[in-house]
Amino acid sequence: MDEYSEIVKERIKTIQEIRELGCEPYSSEPFEVSHTAGPVVDEWKEASEEALQATAREYRLAGRIVGLRNFGKAAFAHLQDSTGKIQIFFQKDQLGEGFKLVKKLNVGDIIGIRGTLFRTKTNELTVSVASFRLLTKSIRPLPEKWHGLSDIETRYRQRYVDLIVNPGVRETFKLRTQIVRSIRHFLDSKGFIEVETPMMQSVPGGATAKPFKTHHNALGIDLFLRIAPELYLKRLLVGGFERVYEINRNFRNEGISTRHNPEFTMVEFYMAYADYRVMMDFIQNLLVTVVTENTGSLQVNLGDGKIDFTPPWPRLRMMDALREEGIPEDALGGLEAAKAWGTAKGMDMSNVHSLGKALDEIFSEIIEPRLVQPTFVIDHPVELSPLAKRKRDEPHLVERFELFIDGREIANAFSELNDPFDQKARFESQLRDREQGDEEAHLMDEDFLRALEYGMPPAAGAGIGVDRLVMLLTASPSIRDVILFPQLKPEA
Repeated sequence: MDEYSEIVKERIKTIQEIRELGCEPYSSEPFEVSHTAGPVVDEWKEASEEALQATAREYRLAGRIVGLRNFGKAAFAHLQDSTGKIQIFFQKDQLGEGFKLVKKLNVGDIIGIRGTLFRTKTNELTVSVASFRLLTKSIRPLPEKWHGLSDIETRYRQRYVDLIVNPGVRETFKLRTQIVRSIRHFLDSKGFIEVETPMMQSVPGGATAKPFKTHHNALGIDLFLRIAPELYLKRLLVGGFERVYEINRNFRNEGISTRHNPEFTMVEFYMAYADYRVMMDFIQNLLVTVVTENTGSLQVNLGDGKIDFTPPWPRLRMMDALREEGIPEDALGGLEAAKAWGTAKGMDMSNVHSLGKALDEIFSEIIEPRLVQPTFVIDHPVELSPLAKRKRDEPHLVERFELFIDGREIANAFSELNDPFDQKARFESQLRDREQGDEEAHLMDEDFLRALEYGMPPAAGAGIGVDRLVMLLTASPSIRDVILFPQLKPEA
């Protein structure tokens, strides 16, 4: 039996010994908490011993033991809760028979304590424990060393342990919550209504992506986990909701990488009587507000550099960027020439069946990684955007933009197509792409076409990747660092 198993075996044995002392190692009685560690330390960190003695205030705290030193008739421990940690002191002379239970405590146990503050000889703020209760006995030992790449998959797989031993991880997820709250508050303040749309759909739409498939037994039909809420949110525009948003979970059956998880979070919102130019200004204002509220600055550290969110952000036409890269005009206007140019640059163009897709592959491979500072890339080929309105003077392009920061797509938006005839033709074109092997091409949605026939007001819509935005504002290298429980292969 290895050392780890021996520790578990000993702790299980200790549970019975605790019960023999008349204590329940998994308490069912509530413990009334009066204070938490972080605020107590902040309030008294500069106070003298005399000031502490003069107050003689009693504190009731609860949390997990994350450090323990036993000295025979006394013991020091560190108690950690959701706000921080504080040192506590057990003394046999003060606890009497209760000190026997101290001998049964281990790092990882959850306890509730009652006591007063004092300073040790090393000047550390400490709670002198007058009484305590064991609330939960920990069987598995916490890891002594949890940092480093060798443990990275274990950290993701056992996030509950990661959160215990790595305070920085907890701060990342607290900031994530604050970022989502800022987005919600901004949209609410602009008159948007938060809604919920189906996560299981009979026709997966709103994006070009491969969906997950399931089956509903009672209805006897196949359903799909949504790849986007777009078509349902636009149905609400038809119904008279002029400003709507949803903070939503989407599911796409695609590869896993540092930027992709098959289950991810977006905020998607729609604004009637606006176009993509209005939406660019709106998203710029939204993100400036979110960044300022959550970082205190428009300059965000990232690696060895900074991301400067100071507006206005540049607007780069996609086709102009490709021309500046030196792509010849015949490649900008012809599928085979574009595929040949991309292949010569080492790109796999074997599954590319349209000019728009070919140009998008080239743009993604060569230009996107260079877009470090906030940049709007505008006016995309119509083949890439089956739900976007055409540019009136350039009908082979659409009124669309993507926002890139640090080489990542953070937002995608466009003037919404509300012409039911053009929309039907786009869907039919997508079906032809599917017949040629494009599994991500959009399906025909007859009910959505029917909704457009009732009349959808001109509108602009946008989606912002919440996970990627949090990655950016926390300088996290992987999307798994900002998703509490990312998808992983099953343990062997």
